[in-house]
Order: sequence, then C-alpha cells, then structure tokens
Amino acid sequence: MESGPRYISKLTRNTYALILAGGRGSRLHELTDWRAKPALFFGGKFRIIDFPLSNCINSGVRRVGVVTQYKAHSLIKHLVRGWGHFKKELGEGVEILPASQRHSDSWYMGTADAVYQNIDIIRGEIPEYVMILSGDHIYRQDYGEMLAFHAEHDADMTVSCMEVPLEEAAGNFGVMSVDRAHRILGFSEKPEHPQHVPDNPERCLASMGNYVFKTEFLFEQLRQDSKNVDSDHDFGKNIIPSIIKDHKVFAYRFVDPDSDELAYWRDVGNLDSYWLANMELASPAPPLNLYDPRWPIWTFQEQLPPAKFVFDDDDRRGAAMDSLVSSGCIISGSIVRKSVLFSNVRIHSYSQIDEAVVLPDVVIKRHCKLRKVIIDRGCTVPEGTVIGYDREADIKKGYRVTDKGVTLVTREMLGQSVGGI
Repeated sequence: MESGPRYISKLTRNTYALILAGGRGSRLHELTDWRAKPALFFGGKFRIIDFPLSNCINSGVRRVGVVTQYKAHSLIKHLVRGWGHFKKELGEGVEILPASQRHSDSWYMGTADAVYQNIDIIRGEIPEYVMILSGDHIYRQDYGEMLAFHAEHDADMTVSCMEVPLEEAAGNFGVMSVDRAHRILGFSEKPEHPQHVPDNPERCLASMGNYVFKTEFLFEQLRQDSKNVDSDHDFGKNIIPSIIKDHKVFAYRFVDPDSDELAYWRDVGNLDSYWLANMELASPAPPLNLYDPRWPIWTFQEQLPPAKFVFDDDDRRGAAMDSLVSSGCIISGSIVRKSVLFSNVRIHSYSQIDEAVVLPDVVIKRHCKLRKVIIDRGCTVPEGTVIGYDREADIKKGYRVTDKGVTLVTREMLGQSVGGI
C-alpha cells in the first residue's frame, strides 16, 4: 500500500459501509452448497469476507453492516467470532443484517433491494456518505481515497472501477464509458461485447461492485426503485442507468497505489479462478502481499499449535516447498509442493501433494498422490488415493473436473457425512 498518510479523516468517520454478502456463488458448484461465497476459505487462513472488512477497518471506516442471505450460518459464525469485538459506544461496530423482510414480504430481491430493506438501520447511523461494497472479491483498497475523490467531485454517486481485458468482462461485469473528467456517460450490465477504453482496444472499464453515495440521494433513489414493479432492484441493471443522465455519477479508477498500474483484484467466481488465486499466493513473489504490516488482513483465528514437519529419512521426508502451511498442520513423511494448506490439515506418510488447495480439517492418508486439486473442508482422503492424473478416471469416481483440469473433491463425493462448514 501507499507510504503516505491515509484518508482516515472526517470523510471516513462520516461514512457507513454496507457489505453485500448474500451471494450464492453458483459457479463454484459444490464448494458453495453449504456456505455463501463470502464465507469461502481463501489464502490459507482467511475467508473471502475478511478482505472487504479489513479494507474498511484499515481505511478508517469503522461502522459496517454485513448483509447476509444465502446459507449464512458459517458466515455469521465467522463474523461473530472474528469481528464481534468492536465497541458500539465508541462509534464503531460490524453488524450482521440478515434478510428479515423489514419493508416487504420478500427476501432480498436484488442488490438495491438489499440496501432498501435496511434503510432505517442506515438512517439511524446518520452518515453523510454510504459506501456499498461487494462481499465476494479479493483485493486491498484504501476506501478513503475513493471517498476523497467522491467529495472532491461533489458526486451524487461514485462507482469504483478498474480496467480489465474485454474477454474477461464480457458477460461478467458492468462496463462503463466516461468522459475526460471521469463522469460516467454510459453503463451496460454484463454486456456480451463490452466497449473498450479509448486508449486501449483490448481493455474496458469494469465496475467492481463498490459504490459511494450521498446518503439522502441514495435513499431517494431506493424509494423510487422500490415502487417500480418492472425493476430488478439492482444497482447495475436499474439504479446506475437511471441516474447517469441527470445526476453527477463518476467513475473512480482503482489502481495499484505503488505503481499507478493495474491493481490486484480477483473475482474467484469459479473453481479455476479460485484455485489459481490461491496458487498465486504460494509463488515466490505473489501479486497480493499478505505480509505487509501496514495493511493487515484481519480474521478469526483459532488457538492452534505451530505447523509441524516430521521424519527426515530418504524415503520418508516431511517437507513443503513453495507452499503456504497454516497452524495446526502436520506433514508426516510426505512431500508438498506449490500448495496451500489451511488449518489442521494432516498428511500421513509416503504421499505426494502438488498444486493443491486443501481446506481446513482435511486428513490425507498414506500413499496418496494428489495434483491440481481442491479438497473441501473435513474430507478424509483414503489411503492410496490418486487424483489429478487421469481426468476420465476422476470423473467416473464422481469428482468434479473443470475444463482447465482442476479437480474438486468434497465429503459427499467421498461418501462421507457433512460436518462443519
């Protein structure tokens, strides 16, 4: 992050952040059968929700609401354990806002409706600005800079955006066109043929799903949208297109603060991108620095013993190279390469683990060979199991194999009962 002072000021203190964390993440298939996408494990010891929450706290935005809906039990449990220590009497706090039909008989019907149904809670905080954040992306961002941009332009709404390749944006992201003053002229929600930026025919300006509003302006737009029976009640599909002509709506370009180039931002919306983003962290020079003391990523952390590597015989050596190995892990006489092991993983002897993302509480028995896999939480991999070497054989065994060759293994696939999530 930048070495200069952050915008921890009246701007951030007068801001209420609402993190939308109710998404299912259906492209992650069985990984989100029992948990919402923001509750999914990432990076050895974190969950996805920890990244926008840490951005808020590190930016000085300390009044935060987390909107939950889909299969929220593990998410809520994590928030209570890891984020429940703030003091409301000091003007700070992380509140959980489940879908509770406060203003209608429906659950949250879209991103705008999720905010509208909590409008009285936001009003009670009396903020000057409301910041609405997506809860399912991995990135580090000082929101104070975006708030400063919003205030300097006297914007009604500011959309945080970044340049992405056209093929990546097509059908996936909201895409906008802007003038030289960064004012948004047009906005298309997930177009199949995105409009490129003027100076680069291979890239477009994509919405990150993060917005800043003047509070009263937001409330008025939400009230109007709630009365529109034809609306999907979504910021990208409905709110932004309806206001860009007659109101001051600006695009804030998110760039790397140290280089002014493309910043780190990962969607991890499918199994391949999730596996790859974890693998990036195990590289010698990862694109996301988890070790920067100026920008810690906060989370709930169990009190666990240190990771342990045992046996140093020629045919039975416990070792891990180019890997992340979390607390509570024991690697006993096996070799781990280019992998991410979450908490309490136990790998028994004579196994070979390559390019694996192994979620918490997994047990891998002896003589296993695993390559390019994601092993879901709590699995016990039987002795002699081979995965990732024969695509057709893996599919016949009931594992999910992606087009890029990543194999997902869950307890159900192994015929084991579901426990913790």
